[in-house]
Amino acid sequence: MTQQKLGPSAVWALVLTGAAGFMAALDNLVVTTALPAIRADLGGRLEDLEWTVNAYTLTFAVLLMSGSALGDRFGRRRLFTAGLALFTAASAAAALSPGISELIAARAVQGVGAAVMMPLGLTLLTAAVPAARRGTALGIYGAVTGLAVASGPLIGGSLTEHVSWQWIFWLNVPIGLALIPLARLRLAESAVPDARLDVPGTLLISGGLFGIVYGLVNANAHGWTSAPVLTGLIAGGALTGGFIHHGFHNANPVLPMRLFRNRGFLGINLASLLMYLGMFGSIFLLSQFLQGVAGYSPTEAGLRMLPWTGMGIVVAPLAGILADRIGGRPVVAAGLALQALGLGWFALVLSPDVSYAAQLPALVLSGIGMSLYFAPANHVLMSTVAPADQGKASGTNNALREVGGALGVAVLASVFSAHGGYRTPRTFTDGTVPALWIGAAAVALAAALTLLLPRRTNTAPAPATDPAPAPAHAA
Repeated sequence: MTQQKLGPSAVWALVLTGAAGFMAALDNLVVTTALPAIRADLGGRLEDLEWTVNAYTLTFAVLLMSGSALGDRFGRRRLFTAGLALFTAASAAAALSPGISELIAARAVQGVGAAVMMPLGLTLLTAAVPAARRGTALGIYGAVTGLAVASGPLIGGSLTEHVSWQWIFWLNVPIGLALIPLARLRLAESAVPDARLDVPGTLLISGGLFGIVYGLVNANAHGWTSAPVLTGLIAGGALTGGFIHHGFHNANPVLPMRLFRNRGFLGINLASLLMYLGMFGSIFLLSQFLQGVAGYSPTEAGLRMLPWTGMGIVVAPLAGILADRIGGRPVVAAGLALQALGLGWFALVLSPDVSYAAQLPALVLSGIGMSLYFAPANHVLMSTVAPADQGKASGTNNALREVGGALGVAVLASVFSAHGGYRTPRTFTDGTVPALWIGAAAVALAAALTLLLPRRTNTAPAPATDPAPAPAHAA
């Protein structure tokens, strides 16, 4: 049986959504290596600098599902273009910020634009690509966005070191200005017929995710038992519980809870959360280890991470092809297992005087594992829901990934603080090693959850238009 080729509309969708996804994913971590330069230029307390990272993560995670719902209702191409324009304008505002408060506000608006772009871009790409080639296309998309997430510190460090910190934001502006007219001309409009906005559900999940993520990202600064953190976690948990109840009993919820009765949908979402928990938290600590303990500059540290971060260019497209041929489950399972093995290897070899050669196998294993995960995970996700639910599924998965990343940084940093600290290279290593074991365990649990995935994904699930439970896909 011959493989169907990608037509011009599918190629345009891949190029445009991939470029937009790269910008949105890049800005997750691009600012981290620029913080010292930002503080020297704009001033501000340590807490203010933390918010230049957290403001983006918070609005991104909180509004992802709302962005998908608005696209379903008012048109996915229209809202994708609006999100792209907002993200581009906010990037220019961040580069022009005269003070730290203005920069934090611009970063929050960037997160709003990204929350619209990311899930709708994936939905538009899925709709434009034939089912037989969807894994290949999502493999390329996964390579681009996965590389952007992990290479943020390298790009941010290089621009800051050789140009200025403002250019980590100016970089988005010409790309965004070029993509906006092309998106209007080259992407096909799509929407869900008779879609309705679920305002109560949107408010519940937005408030719930805001409370949970706010508590997680502030736990290290204020302590897990502090009033702001406990209030955020308890209130966020209560609102999220209300959202789950609403999803079971409302006729047209923003996220039908019946989707989670499909074991494939449940498994891939839980695995995604745990994957980001282990990966984000580990990258957060290891990038600092390379600079604070090994003594590399931000650019040098980023270059030495390339066996991990750059592996997606080669491996992720191959992972998409494999997913088309043998199904997504074995590829996702292999990727998560290799990522867990890589983090465990790091924990075994890490010491204040560890050589780069001793770290290299762990970097390669982590890079292959991460790259094998990204593309088939998207493929499996979109194969577990009906076309009318793909926007909601994409928003849910992206939100859980962001929450997983915030949880990973908070939990692994807390383990690091409890067992070590920044005082000496030895104390930094003593804190990092147990944190890496926690990260490896989280990703290993994600690999175990792939047993919930169907052995062979169905690329064209039957429409589910009523609130009754969707049948699980047969193996």
